Amino acid sequence: MLSDHTVSILIFAGIDVIMALSFYLPASAGQLSAGQGGFMALGAYTAAYLTVQYGVPFPIALAAGGVIGGLVGLAVGFPALRLRGLYLVLVTFGFGEMVRVLFLNAPAFGGPGGFAGIPPATTVWHVLGLLLVLVYFFTRLSGSRMGRAFAALRDDEAAAEAMGVNSTYVKLAAFTAGGVIAGLGGALYAHYTLFIDPEAFGVGRSLFVMLYAVFGGLASFWGAVVGASILSVLPELLRWVKDWREIFYGVLVLVMMLVRPQGLLDPALLARLSLRGERVAARG
Repeated sequence: MLSDHTVSILIFAGIDVIMALSFYLPASAGQLSAGQGGFMALGAYTAAYLTVQYGVPFPIALAAGGVIGGLVGLAVGFPALRLRGLYLVLVTFGFGEMVRVLFLNAPAFGGPGGFAGIPPATTVWHVLGLLLVLVYFFTRLSGSRMGRAFAALRDDEAAAEAMGVNSTYVKLAAFTAGGVIAGLGGALYAHYTLFIDPEAFGVGRSLFVMLYAVFGGLASFWGAVVGASILSVLPELLRWVKDWREIFYGVLVLVMMLVRPQGLLDPALLARLSLRGERVAARG
């Protein structure tokens, strides 16, 4: 029987993995989003508001959080169609801050005092169940036509369009799906912490989500899974260094990025995993 502390670590680590995957999806199409914290906030506040104010069952509220995240992701995707690299990062960063300020000044959602009274609903099985669904989804995606379109856009957008890839459709699909995943992560987070405030979804949240995926490696979704799992659990393993753990954590990440800028997982290993996923998809 797992202790409450262990279950808490597993749930928060699982949510971090979900968020890392929400960043990886648009990144796999060459779209770097620094606004995943904003999508997470939308999912969290939507689900929390529905359960608290209207008594909506948790599964429906969870789905609503994902839907809102996806719809806003679609809306954000339109102005981002012609942007890449640093410019896209700045635009999505601005979006994330806009969402934070929106909830900060919305009395209906608690404003700066936060939104409390959220009923406990998220369990470790909800988180693990969603992770299994996402792993299956990404495994299928890697060998699909859409997955190949994502990779083509990431490598060379002009060449991809010359080969017939509809870049507008693919980019919007990537942003929308990334928003759905982040919205689901936010809904799970809200119904486990039972209290949310705008500062929990600020720039720090988005930067950590990016770090998780980059640390593990962007060659495959497995990099996001491994990176988020390690970096979210690492602070608990560093409790023995007490006040020095954040410094140790930062130094470790810095050294990792200097030694292996391509990420923790070997790209060759990720390629073999992707090939295996394509074979599974082909059999399906």
